[in-house]
Amino acid sequence: MSRYAPSEIEPKWQAAWDEAGTFRAERSEQPKYYVLEMFPYPSGRIHMGHVRNYTMGDVIARYKMARGFNVLHPMGWDAFGMPAENAAMASGGHPKEWTYQNIADMKAQMKPLGWSLDWSREFATCDPEYYGQQQALFLDMLEAGLVYRKNAVVNWDPVDMTVLANEQVENGRGWRSGAEVERRELTQWFFKISAYSEELLDAIDSLDDWPAKVKLMQANWIGKSRGLRMGFQRTDGQGQIEVYTTRPDTLMGASFVGISPDHPLAKQLAEARPEVAAFCAEARKGGTTEEALETGEKLGFDTGLTVTHPLDPDWQLPVWIANFILMDYGTGAIFGCPAHDQRDLDFCRKYDLPVVETFTALEGHAPVTDEAYVPPKTEPVKWVKHFAGLDVATGQEAIDATIAVAEQGGWGKGVTQYRLRDWGLSRQRYWGCPIPVVHCESCGVVPERKENLPIRLPDDVSFDVPGNPLDRHPTWRDCACPSCGAPARRETDTMDTFVDSSWYYARFTAPRAETPTDLDAAAYWMNVDQYIGGIEHAILHLLYSRFFARAMHKTGHLPASAIEPFNALFTQGMVTHAIYKSAGADGRAVYHFPEEVETQGERAVLRETGQEVEVVPSAKMSKSKRNVVDPDDIVARYGADTARWFVLSDSPPERDVEWTASGAEAAQKHLARVWRIVSELGEAPEAAPQGADEELAKALHRTIHDVTMGFESFGFNAAIAKLYGFTATLAKSPASRGAKTEACRALAQLMSPLTPHLAEEIWAELGGEGLVTGAPWPQVDESLLVDDSVTLPIQVNGKRRAEITVPKEMAKAEIEALVLAHEAVQKQLNGGAPKKLIVVPGRIVNVVV
Repeated sequence: MSRYAPSEIEPKWQAAWDEAGTFRAERSEQPKYYVLEMFPYPSGRIHMGHVRNYTMGDVIARYKMARGFNVLHPMGWDAFGMPAENAAMASGGHPKEWTYQNIADMKAQMKPLGWSLDWSREFATCDPEYYGQQQALFLDMLEAGLVYRKNAVVNWDPVDMTVLANEQVENGRGWRSGAEVERRELTQWFFKISAYSEELLDAIDSLDDWPAKVKLMQANWIGKSRGLRMGFQRTDGQGQIEVYTTRPDTLMGASFVGISPDHPLAKQLAEARPEVAAFCAEARKGGTTEEALETGEKLGFDTGLTVTHPLDPDWQLPVWIANFILMDYGTGAIFGCPAHDQRDLDFCRKYDLPVVETFTALEGHAPVTDEAYVPPKTEPVKWVKHFAGLDVATGQEAIDATIAVAEQGGWGKGVTQYRLRDWGLSRQRYWGCPIPVVHCESCGVVPERKENLPIRLPDDVSFDVPGNPLDRHPTWRDCACPSCGAPARRETDTMDTFVDSSWYYARFTAPRAETPTDLDAAAYWMNVDQYIGGIEHAILHLLYSRFFARAMHKTGHLPASAIEPFNALFTQGMVTHAIYKSAGADGRAVYHFPEEVETQGERAVLRETGQEVEVVPSAKMSKSKRNVVDPDDIVARYGADTARWFVLSDSPPERDVEWTASGAEAAQKHLARVWRIVSELGEAPEAAPQGADEELAKALHRTIHDVTMGFESFGFNAAIAKLYGFTATLAKSPASRGAKTEACRALAQLMSPLTPHLAEEIWAELGGEGLVTGAPWPQVDESLLVDDSVTLPIQVNGKRRAEITVPKEMAKAEIEALVLAHEAVQKQLNGGAPKKLIVVPGRIVNVVV
């Protein structure tokens, strides 16, 4: 190859790796290393975010292979979900056909990038072989008491006609349909994740190689709190309303008792009073997320009931139904303290209820008007009203004192609560894993027999009517009871797609096993040593996976050592691109593709018309903004190695990187320069000036050391910077041909994880044995890292005039003699003698004339 031609060398080396089975993982005596990126949804196209994410994993996988590890680096597809079903409804096709065609298209895009994936382990979560084993897991978890069924209030998307998780509700609307979400009460299946709240929380501290931000997000989501459970007696003699509060210290500021629209008392009142039923129905239209409850309009209904304050039987509080109180947290009832809770304050201002302050800041503050005063629990405050005799105390001290008084008085009990709710897994959609149970009039809910698994989705379904087509498929829905044989009905809800991704990492260890896992294979390959993916999955996916690993251990599918499935987690930044826009004839923004624009310094103009366009730098890639970059085009234009090099070179991997054509061109020029250095080795001299070979060897081994440290610490951009520097050193080095050849061979090894195709070509050109992918990582000669010389700047009358390089141990007198003999110093002395000569060993020489 006379010039760098990625279109020629990249397919060649990909074929060589395939032929050799280079990336096929089999158990061996080597230490194992399992690297996994969060698998993609088959949307039909990969994007530059995929390129960056999977290239990071590929670098780690190839580096660990070179370090002697037996590497597992698999790939699969998170393939169930509403997008496929919605696409089928829009086009008249079938979700199965849409999904598998997209998988084929995306795989065809991935292959040219040269990732070291073991495609022999590939699966899609919509494969019956995969979801059949998921159904087996469900049955085992049901038997172990980790799955149950109950009525629950859920987020209902009236357009997509399915339940949504809280995280799928954005500003009160469905994340895909945009429809206003309603609250409905449905019978749902649940995983008992809340039973692991304390264990999941405590174990966060053991996740040493997880980002601190992710650990904090999970801890906050689990939400452990210590509070008071107490009762307010109804004045009508009909029992009491039990509340839970995390701020019992504010009890003397109570204005009302509030209950959820789904509270048993609200339901009882609704049966007798149509106006209550109408209000509760309206209140259920809001979302259940923290954001929806905080920002939504506060609605209330005065029931006319009253309760007595536990500390003063003459103090009566009204009972309201309020739309911001959830039934599934605490008891579904609260006491409202508006002075010190913003939601309560908004509610009380709207309905003209009293606002009573119970404490003030030590430095004083203005009376509460439209903003509640809520000091941190660790902040000392002065108490205006507190029944435990407090004057000045922190919130936590007051909370503890309140609980103690309540328990001593017998009117309350301190309890620990968790924010984490059980995981509702039922979805009213077709394209998901069928829940393997049957409903029988005689036997009730009956688990399907394992020998009947998988319960396959029927192919002959229609989407011309809204709703779940499984409800309308009698030959699939109607079946025989596995217990008594009588006519029965299948469960038509399917599983939340988060279930599919909560155990796939374990399935990769034995993807063709006839049980969910092969325990021997799982014991060998687990845990995932390095997991890579976006921080947007910090809570749900990662928390659900941690729960599932524990559940799989309890049901005999994972060893105890794998209950924390991911040893290390890395969350990568996005690939961004400038947005180019202009004003259309109607005044609306018109967006332009990057290829339509020519940059001229800081200006950007349309190529065809020369019209100047506005540039929005470093924006998230979006099809609607037309600032997407197609990986196919990039590989065709620059080559895969250039794309890989650039997405890792310009920014630390945890930060965003902006794709620019100029940056890609610079990366390609550098790789071409590396090849040119190799191709011109024949012009290097047989012999070199004294010390030149040694200097090149020192530079090489310092580079080996620094690049190794970069790969070990996810500092890919830092490693690339060192490779840039060494390439420049190599290009200008007067070292001998032999020394330069050795350096180029080592350079190929160092570049192999980053630019594997070019590295293979260099390795073959220089007579390397086998594939560079299989070559051991170059070893550092520690003795060459010790620099035995030092460069001393020479200042004359405080101004730097020259420098000298001398052995570190050179005597002071010898240094002085060299300095005085230096041409630049002689010129300043002009035949005279210095007034003073100061040598600071290892640092500087000062000459005063």
